[in-house]
Amino acid sequence: MQDQFLRTALAASLLALPGAAAAKTFVTQAVTVEAETLARGLSNPWGLDFLPDGSALVTERSGQLRLFANGTLSEPIPGVPEVAVVGQGGLLDVAVSPDFAETGVIFLSFSEPGEGGAGTAIARARLVRNEGAARLENVTTIFSMNRKSAAGQHFGSRIVLHPDGTLFFTIGDRGEGDRAQDPADHAGSVLRINRDGTVPEDNPFAGSTDTAPEIWSMGHRNPQGAVFDPVTRSVWTVEHGARGGDEVNRPEAGRNYGWPVISYGVNYSGTKIGVGSEAPGYEQPEYYWDPSIAPSGTAVYQGEMFPEWQGDFLVAALKYHLVARLDRDENGGITDEERLFKGAFGRIRDVNVAPDGSLWLLTDERRGEIIRIFRAGE
Repeated sequence: MQDQFLRTALAASLLALPGAAAAKTFVTQAVTVEAETLARGLSNPWGLDFLPDGSALVTERSGQLRLFANGTLSEPIPGVPEVAVVGQGGLLDVAVSPDFAETGVIFLSFSEPGEGGAGTAIARARLVRNEGAARLENVTTIFSMNRKSAAGQHFGSRIVLHPDGTLFFTIGDRGEGDRAQDPADHAGSVLRINRDGTVPEDNPFAGSTDTAPEIWSMGHRNPQGAVFDPVTRSVWTVEHGARGGDEVNRPEAGRNYGWPVISYGVNYSGTKIGVGSEAPGYEQPEYYWDPSIAPSGTAVYQGEMFPEWQGDFLVAALKYHLVARLDRDENGGITDEERLFKGAFGRIRDVNVAPDGSLWLLTDERRGEIIRIFRAGE
C-alpha cells in the first residue's frame, strides 16, 4: 500500500509543476515574453482545448485524455474510445463545443482500429465532472474513414468547429500520395460534417455517387494544423510537405490543392514530385516553407495580452523546434514571418490561445510538457 502511494505521488509530481520552474525570457520583434512550464511527463501530448472555466483538456497520443485544472493534471479520463496506437496514430485532437456550458459536448479525433488496419475517426462525447473527477459519457463515433490501412503515418486529424454549426477536420494521405487524388477516398482531404455526423446539404459533393460526400477539398498531403480565421471568416489549414513544400492553404469548397501532382518540395530521395510546383486545375498555397519546418497545430491570435500579434497565425513546428508567427495584413494576407523560441523547448506539436491571451504550447516528447507564454512583467 505504501509503495502504491509513493508511485501515485511521484506520478503526480512529474505531471504538474505549478510555479516550480523559473520563467525563461525571450525578446521577439515587438514584445518581450516569458515562458513557464505548467506540466510535464505527458506521453506525446497532441491536442489541447480550453473549457469555459479556463481549465483545459489535453490528449496524449498513447490514448489518454486528461484535464488540467488548478495547476494539476488529472488521472486519465475514462470513456475514451478504443485507439490504434501505431506510428503517428493514437488519440489526437480535442475540441470543446461552443455550447459546452449547456451540453458538456466535446469532440475527439483518433486513429481507429478496424478492417485493414487503422484510419482517422471522429467521436462525440459528453464530459461529466463530479467532485473533481471527470468521465466521458454518450461516446459515439460520428465519422469513420472509409478505407483503413496498415500505414502508421499521415492521419491528419485537426478539428475545427465552424461558427455555422458544422465540423471541419483533416485526414492525411496515409502515406500513399495517390489516395489524395481519389475522390471516393477520404484520405488526403479536408472534410466537413454536421456535429451529429450527417453530411451538410451544401457540401460540394453532397449527393454525389462517385465522390465521398464528406469531402470539402482534396489534394492535401498531411494537414496537422487547421483553424477558423475570424479575419477572413474561413477555415485555413497547414500541412506537411515532403522535403520542403509545407503549405498554408485556405481550402475552398470542391477545390483540389494538388498533392502529389504539384508541390514546392521534392521527395525524400531528392527526386521531383509530380509535374512541378503548378499545373492547371490545382490551387496554389497561400504560403509555403522550403526547407520544411514540419508544421503542426495552428492558432489565430485573438486576445488582449499581445495586441502586437492580433490576427496573426501562430504555427507550431516539429523541425527546428519553433513557433512561426505569420504576420498578416488587414485583408488576412500573409506578409512576413517571425520564428519564435527556436530550439528552446523541443518539438512543438500544438499552440493555443488561452482565455487570458497567453499562449499554451504542447511539446511532442515522451515526457511532453505544457508551456505557457506570457507578456514579460505580467
